[in-house]
Amino acid sequence: MPTSPILFVASSGGHLAQLWSLRPWWIRHRRIWVTFPTADALQRLDGEDVRPAHHPTTRHPGNLLRNTVLAVRTLARVRPAAVVSTGAGVALPFFALAWLLRIPTVYIEVYDRIDTPPLTTRLCRPFTRLYLAQWEEQRAFLPSAVTVGPLL
Repeated sequence: MPTSPILFVASSGGHLAQLWSLRPWWIRHRRIWVTFPTADALQRLDGEDVRPAHHPTTRHPGNLLRNTVLAVRTLARVRPAAVVSTGAGVALPFFALAWLLRIPTVYIEVYDRIDTPPLTTRLCRPFTRLYLAQWEEQRAFLPSAVTVGPLL
């Protein structure tokens, strides 16, 4: 088990649900979550270490800046073993800064995007060490991805 926690970063709703489905794996590890403080996310993550992010994200320059500050503070204080995300935009500042700090990043492509990569996938591409695809078809736009199958 890593001594440093794993940092999970995702929008609330379906993005968070997909990471939650990996519970049999992550339950054995220390972890910290970054997500939006919506009612469903807070209920799902009750009892977990949660750092609230600001939304909307990449399409709102002010909140992108706020989330970048959150990423700087979180990564500096926590020094996670890895940053794992299913997106969306909240992942970008965390992946960019993790890359600068040489912290491994894992991006899991969401299950409902099969034909084209979402904006966050394209933005995080330069900062991602490992891509995981849920569908073999996703490898058309993520050729280096490892297909792991559907999470939900």
